[in-house]
Amino acid sequence: MSNSQKPVYGGQAVVEGVMFGGKHHYVTAVRRKDRSVEYFHLPRKANPALTSLKKIPFLRGIIAIIEASANGSKHLNFSTERFDVDPKDDDTIKEKEVSKLTMYLGVAAIGVISFLFGKFAFTLVPVFLAVLTKPIFPSDFAQVLVEGFFKLVLLLCYIYFVSLTPLIKRVFQYHGAEHKVINTYESGAELTVENVQAHSRLHYRCGSSFILFTVIVGVFVYMLVPTTPLWLRVVDRLLLIPVVLGISFEVLQVTNKLRDIPVLKYLGYPGLWLQLLTTKEPNNDQVEVAILSFNELLRREKETEYEIENKEIV
Repeated sequence: MSNSQKPVYGGQAVVEGVMFGGKHHYVTAVRRKDRSVEYFHLPRKANPALTSLKKIPFLRGIIAIIEASANGSKHLNFSTERFDVDPKDDDTIKEKEVSKLTMYLGVAAIGVISFLFGKFAFTLVPVFLAVLTKPIFPSDFAQVLVEGFFKLVLLLCYIYFVSLTPLIKRVFQYHGAEHKVINTYESGAELTVENVQAHSRLHYRCGSSFILFTVIVGVFVYMLVPTTPLWLRVVDRLLLIPVVLGISFEVLQVTNKLRDIPVLKYLGYPGLWLQLLTTKEPNNDQVEVAILSFNELLRREKETEYEIENKEIV
């Protein structure tokens, strides 16, 4: 099967583990305190309305981001509850699960709200910083460039400093393991620790690339609206968030499709450079967890496809 015919899989690093998602399922594998590996599975529920919306260019990116934020928060919540708990003490976790089940949708909502809050902060803070430079850079063109510069600096500084904490550094290592597994799978090589470690920890479809593209795309979009008065600038930035997200998602898709074309592949390089910060080289244990997660996803995907085929035959 060629790369163009292979199903497209995505993933996300969690605390001491990796989540992978396919057409029908999401699976997370987490390394427990006793070195065992536990799985968390959620079926991918089909929503006709969302499925239709995800076919519309520019709008599909916003839907995909909200869906990913909501789903990812559930898997992250699972990993943070279990990674540092010995399995023999799981009863203490289960006692809490009854009440947490009633908050299940709340976890998803928190994930979406956290994403939106972060986006608002990284959108508005650079605006106020840029305004301080207006005596030096008074024109609209210069203000948009300065605003973009501050946004990029804030993004890079934030990622760099959080990556210095031991917990986030390990999450970034699992992020690297996730990319290595996807790259190995897409290359057609067998998913062994040795083969996976030989592949790159960078990938064109990564969410880190998407974040950087929002900065770049934002500069061009903001050129179309005035920077004064300040209240209008703030309102414009907030109203244009969906526009910037939608365009950035399409840019990400295009760069992924062009990654094998000699000259055009460089369009995706800025996103890959940012991944040098958001991913770290994983160790063999971390790669093993990523492989187990991906293999479990493939197993469930094949089972579901088999069931669907049999139903169609009947």
